[in-house]
Amino acid sequence: MALLRARNLTVSFGPFKAVDDVSFRIKHGETLCLVGESGSGKSMTARALMGLLPPGAAVGGAVSFEELDLFRNRALYTGHQECGRGMAMIFQEPMAALNPSMTVETLVGEAYRLRTGLSRQAARERICEVLQQTGILSPEDLLRVYPWQLSGGLAQRVMIASNLILKPRLLIADEPTTALDVTTQAQILSILLRLRDQASLALLFITHDLSLASLMGGETMVMKNGIVVESGPTIRVLEEPAHPYTRNLVACTPARARREGRKRLSPEGTS
Repeated sequence: MALLRARNLTVSFGPFKAVDDVSFRIKHGETLCLVGESGSGKSMTARALMGLLPPGAAVGGAVSFEELDLFRNRALYTGHQECGRGMAMIFQEPMAALNPSMTVETLVGEAYRLRTGLSRQAARERICEVLQQTGILSPEDLLRVYPWQLSGGLAQRVMIASNLILKPRLLIADEPTTALDVTTQAQILSILLRLRDQASLALLFITHDLSLASLMGGETMVMKNGIVVESGPTIRVLEEPAHPYTRNLVACTPARARREGRKRLSPEGTS
């Protein structure tokens, strides 16, 4: 049974279709890489799944999460009770997404405390646990720190922790390594792969870089101008691209990354 299924998903702004008739499914513990250039509709697809479309956007088609039609159940979609608990999303710029006036403890634990009714002290153990899951070795030292005091890599780990604390079944990662150096990129990707394997967490991984998709494995869906032009197992899309647009993307991918395919990344550590 599919965890998430999108059927003929469309996102329109007047006559312009940012996402045009897109269909896919993700099962528990699986990875789907959504690949394309900026403006191809990748992020808009993710925002439609999460109910985070900008004003003026019209959405069509159907999206079901564990067989529940989110578009028909508007209270779930717009108020989004599934946000955090069922689906969660990591954004590409953690410094812009994290509230600079909140400490790490509040950023990571606020939703958890609201859902569970626990006191701050009682919730602290769970907060430290999820921070450790992201490779932060001394989480207690960060609890009173503000986002603007963190490096880019630590800020991204805090964002991941804030999404993990409610134990979602699907994590959407929208270009999660864009603003990070190469070493920190590898650490973040390693964390996502480990979480997928250990917690049977499904991943929707959005990137413009096919070399990153090769490291994530699973399935890949290539988008151009809001349309899916090719989809299939990631290794097949990389080694035997069928569409000219995909071939152009592969041509820009380092040959070593293409050869290595599903090679695992180095241990994450901290940054």
